Amino acid sequence: MKVYIGNDKQDMAAHAAKMAGDKVREAIRLRGEARIIVATGASQFEFLEAFVKEPDIDWTKVTGFHLDEYVGIAATHKASFRGYMRERFVAKTPRPMKAFNEVNGEAADPDAEIARLEELLRVAPIDVACVGIGENGHLAFNDPPADIDCERAYKVVPLDDKCRDQQVGEGWFASRDEVPTHAFSMSMKQILRSKSIVCTCPDTRKAEAVKGALEGPVTNMLPSSFLQLHPDCGMFLDKSSAALLTK
Repeated sequence: MKVYIGNDKQDMAAHAAKMAGDKVREAIRLRGEARIIVATGASQFEFLEAFVKEPDIDWTKVTGFHLDEYVGIAATHKASFRGYMRERFVAKTPRPMKAFNEVNGEAADPDAEIARLEELLRVAPIDVACVGIGENGHLAFNDPPADIDCERAYKVVPLDDKCRDQQVGEGWFASRDEVPTHAFSMSMKQILRSKSIVCTCPDTRKAEAVKGALEGPVTNMLPSSFLQLHPDCGMFLDKSSAALLTK
């Protein structure tokens, strides 16, 4: 794993966006297209702003997916990840993307929605997954103890209290009671199948999870620790999130 500690969030984000951009440009050069996964949340604000400004990316040859979405939430809700992606990423690329495949949290048949997304994902490998780490160490909504054996591309998962409290702390909901109890989440295996992973994780509140992900044992009690096993993963931190690292 490659680790970069930025001077601030903007510096961190610029280097993360450069790695992601390089992977996209390389995929387009070699295959004529690129396939990416993009994360949401407050930790991704600066990264996404930098990513859409990366030079020489033909976005008309890029297909995107996002990691997760709350079950039963409308795309117009301020916490919706579909709404987040539309506003902060899809609408900001200099040219329209080839496709961006949303997770429909309001799907009447969750199994059918998972099958639809799985069919789209399995067409070709993912070139780069742009992810973050939750305060509880989750990847996507794979809260501990994470199911690392699931072969499906997505699954419906329960959200633990620490995860739900994080959503309140970031301002997406007014109280824990307002946070949905379940979400669609890309599975751990599907995330780790990506050729490359760019993980962007700023802020003091993530420092404990970052330390565990980088220096602790690989365990489903800290799902992000599985990034240690990936052959091409870049971890991008700011000084606050790196504060507890000893190596």
